Amino acid sequence: MNNFYNMYPYPCFNTPMYYPYFPNQYFPITDRPKNDIRIKLKDYGPEPFVVNIEKATKQNNTYRTALWTGSHLQLTLMSIKVGEDIGLEVHPNLDQFIRIEEGQGLVKMGDSKDNLDFQAKVYDDFSFIIPAGKWHNLINTGYKPIKLYSIYAPPQHPHGTVHETKADAEADESHDH
Repeated sequence: MNNFYNMYPYPCFNTPMYYPYFPNQYFPITDRPKNDIRIKLKDYGPEPFVVNIEKATKQNNTYRTALWTGSHLQLTLMSIKVGEDIGLEVHPNLDQFIRIEEGQGLVKMGDSKDNLDFQAKVYDDFSFIIPAGKWHNLINTGYKPIKLYSIYAPPQHPHGTVHETKADAEADESHDH
């Protein structure tokens, strides 16, 4: 029997949803705006923040953009060009989470820069965790940029950090040391 007033057997399909692009407006899932709305990529921390992280990550074309920086955690977006890498580095006092939204690469980790004994291929929808004190690198082995987001705990970069290119990031880091 057709019931045109309740077409779905589960109530969750008819539940109104809040959508962050139109504050204080509720509407059914089918009435969501089209995907052509771009997210303004800037540092929203330390205020409360909601974002479609996959869309923001894929939209980002900078080497690094801090999207949210708080006292104990930081979310950054990165785009690693074909044939490039993040660069061999270590963070002695922070843990790092990385999720690949697009692209493919090779992640290497180890206890010293001369002994990267952990290696894994990563691509869309993979994530990996870098414990504090581990040397690591991510190399783009694909044919398009790697689009990823990274969570640092505690924050690694100053609030509002934007590095258009890897060279910009390296120059900025050399000034810090």
